[in-house]
Amino acid sequence: MPEPDPHHRPGPHPPAGPHPPAGPHPPGGFRPSVAGPERAHGPTVALPVIGARPAPPPPRRRFAGTLTTRAILVTCAVALVSVLVTALVAVPLAVRGVERRDSEALAAQARLAADVLRVRPSRQRDAAGERLIRQLRQQEIDVYVVQGGTADRPGLPRQVVNRIAAGRDVSGRRLVNGERALVEGRALPGGSGVVLTRATTEGPWRQVLRSLWLPLLAGLAAGVVAALLLARRLARPIRHAATAAARLRAGDRAVRVPVEPPDEVADLAYALNGLAAALATSEGRQREFLLSVSHELRTPLTAIRGYAEALADGVVGPDEAPGTGRTMLAEAEHLDRLVSDLLALARLEAADFPLEPVPVDLARLAADAERTWSDRCAAVGVPFRVEVPDAPVPAYTDPGRIRQVVDGLLENALRVVPPGASVVLAVRPAGPVPAAGGIVEVRDGGPGFTDDDLAVAFERGALHQRYRGVRKVGSGLGLALAAGLVRRLGGQIIAGHAAEGGAAFTVRLPADPYLTRTSA
Repeated sequence: MPEPDPHHRPGPHPPAGPHPPAGPHPPGGFRPSVAGPERAHGPTVALPVIGARPAPPPPRRRFAGTLTTRAILVTCAVALVSVLVTALVAVPLAVRGVERRDSEALAAQARLAADVLRVRPSRQRDAAGERLIRQLRQQEIDVYVVQGGTADRPGLPRQVVNRIAAGRDVSGRRLVNGERALVEGRALPGGSGVVLTRATTEGPWRQVLRSLWLPLLAGLAAGVVAALLLARRLARPIRHAATAAARLRAGDRAVRVPVEPPDEVADLAYALNGLAAALATSEGRQREFLLSVSHELRTPLTAIRGYAEALADGVVGPDEAPGTGRTMLAEAEHLDRLVSDLLALARLEAADFPLEPVPVDLARLAADAERTWSDRCAAVGVPFRVEVPDAPVPAYTDPGRIRQVVDGLLENALRVVPPGASVVLAVRPAGPVPAAGGIVEVRDGGPGFTDDDLAVAFERGALHQRYRGVRKVGSGLGLALAAGLVRRLGGQIIAGHAAEGGAAFTVRLPADPYLTRTSA
């Protein structure tokens, strides 16, 4: 309907022309059913306040709570543990290596001393033996000469002396003069021998630790540096994502996050980019929807205002007053339907949305709808046909809500079907057994939809935006409300092409009460 000029006042004879019928004319939105849809005076719905102040950003966390710091600490802890484990494994191995090296060196010197020394009485030792003994003592190696089962100096354990006297070699650690020392003894013929000892009071552990602390410290420092670089590298994509999320919260829908490895970071970037695109698309559709709804609300308001001003100014005489009243009533009912549809659509996702599912015979529901719609279709020259089986078609649903869906689909079809084209209401079982549920189908011979239209048929205002000014359209709420009601009732609704040449809407309803309750 063209939008009247808000400053235009009707002429002196507005009722002379054709008037809308006293009943409701085809609305721009979804027709409320007799079963009790939400009216404008029904339960109130809490709506978000436009322009409300956004929630304050979370407080800035201290440095110790950042991901970078935690990654550095964790990596440093791992490096420290690695260094400690390395030390626990390497130090004993190094100590054993040092001890084996010292033992081998002392054993070689013991063999050399045994070859050089010729055991005689101390006064008869040759000069080479004396010189070797002095050299060994300069290397902090004590030399004991065993002869006749007796050592030439005290301090050597008796067990070592007896073993040398018995002609057996000695190798290992013993207590010599009360101190732990490496002992290497070689037996000579005649119960004699030579024993070399080297004190190990400092111990190889301290020697090894003194030689390893610098490499271990260097490894720990390298781990800290690697931790810093790795933490900054890992935290950088997250910082970028946080910055992008903050910009999204501020309303910037053009923000995009660079996609970079690893895969987890790339997935996060793809998700944020998809969210930004989805938000931009959603907000664009919301703007279009608000523009469409505002236009649909303004049209009846303008007509009511124009006729009200005509009545107030006395332009409309007593004879034209009834027709003017009928026109204003029709526009008011149109406006009431729009408001009711908006309220129902807003409440559709609420937990307290009223549903009263009971066992329903869809064939009887179709017969009741036929009595209402056959006359309306006949008044505009549109054949109305009902296809129902002979047997009942059971379903478990809310009869008032499903009648609301059927009425809305029929009214949408009647709005676009030209005279002579048919409108069909069909009911059939969904399967061979009653437990499969039932199917309600509304088909028409109108202009129908393209495949692109079918993809967005149940989005609010999508078809209204496409076909406004091209053909008769409503407010764009009807199909969205129908889809929401069917979903809440545990069913499915599908848009397709009808055999009559127009659009077909197929509603599948369950026969199982459990499916209906869980969906609701």
